Amino acid sequence: MCLCACLCQARVDYLTGSWWPVLEDLYGTGIPVYRFIQRPGDLVWINAGTVHWVQAVGWCNNIAWNVGPLNSYQYQLALERYEWNQVKKVKSIVPMIHVSWNVARTIKITDLDTHKMIKHCLLQSMKHIQVLRDQLVASGKKISYQSRVEDEPAYYCNECDVEVFDLLFVTSESSSRKTYVVHCEDCARLHSPTLSGVVVLEQYRIEQLMSIYDSFTLALPPSSR
Repeated sequence: MCLCACLCQARVDYLTGSWWPVLEDLYGTGIPVYRFIQRPGDLVWINAGTVHWVQAVGWCNNIAWNVGPLNSYQYQLALERYEWNQVKKVKSIVPMIHVSWNVARTIKITDLDTHKMIKHCLLQSMKHIQVLRDQLVASGKKISYQSRVEDEPAYYCNECDVEVFDLLFVTSESSSRKTYVVHCEDCARLHSPTLSGVVVLEQYRIEQLMSIYDSFTLALPPSSR
């Protein structure tokens, strides 16, 4: 039996649930379990996808970091988890589309596989944006350009928590307090099929994205220069 089967048997949602296992159940099904006590000053490194539990044996400060080395293995894992979260309608901690465009703008990639995957992600992102934009324009929907400002966060749909990049579907949450919420297209159309009362904001010109895409070329490693 695998760990997923144990979770199903315990009726626990792997993505959002909370479960403290019975160790004898894991031992009995042949699932490898490692137990140890972390002493002051010890650093524990856990690989991606490792299911783990932490229990304090006394008073302590609990400090943890999510670390993502920029290589093809890590990027592929991050994208797979991002897409799985979308299927299961669970919010991704890392906005992968936003991050991928930022990497393309600011970082020189020397690994061929990593570069290929990021480049493919950018291309798929641009295709989606262009198709969606053309559909909106064809239907007569006005698109207002509002450039991103420095340190502006990535956006998620207020309804389904999917990442929303570039084309934001915005509605007024409170006209008196002038507060607004962002939606994805699907959720915006659930409220209004014709997008009446929905403002569509565009944060990047398609030409800007094309320029970033074209400029994102494989860099030579330092030893080759």
